[in-house]
Amino acid sequence: MSEFTHLNKNGEPAIVDVGGKKVTHRKAVAQAVISLPEPVLKALQQDDFNTKKGSVFQIAIIAGIMGAKKTSELIPLCHPIGLDNCNLHIKLNDHNDIVIECTASIEAKTGVEMEALTGASVAALTIYDMCKALSHDIVIKEIKLIEKSGGKNDFRRA
Repeated sequence: MSEFTHLNKNGEPAIVDVGGKKVTHRKAVAQAVISLPEPVLKALQQDDFNTKKGSVFQIAIIAGIMGAKKTSELIPLCHPIGLDNCNLHIKLNDHNDIVIECTASIEAKTGVEMEALTGASVAALTIYDMCKALSHDIVIKEIKLIEKSGGKNDFRRA
């Protein structure tokens, strides 16, 4: 196991020095899964996932992209980076859970996994916000990194 990277030699919080790293193509994919109560899911499906506030999925996609772009403002020791690309896809799985997948990429000295995780998280929270009037029994079941590439260590969840 590696050491924590966000601590200096005195054990104090510090941003990681990426000055000596090479610029490479970095990509990360994160996923959030939301479980909705059956009546909420039926109400959404009845109107093709549209509400008086707008399309739940389309608004969640925009919110997720906005969240990914603001990651360094939310996570104190993240480097501020400009994303080259950020895409979100939302679908229902076989268990009628909503699955959000956020893919972020950049040519940089640091990775984009926190941006992908933030994008998926903000999209999930947006769906919760848009549906909470129908029920507070909505569960954001998981948020996880699926894969990352382009840095010192690539990762792919089995």
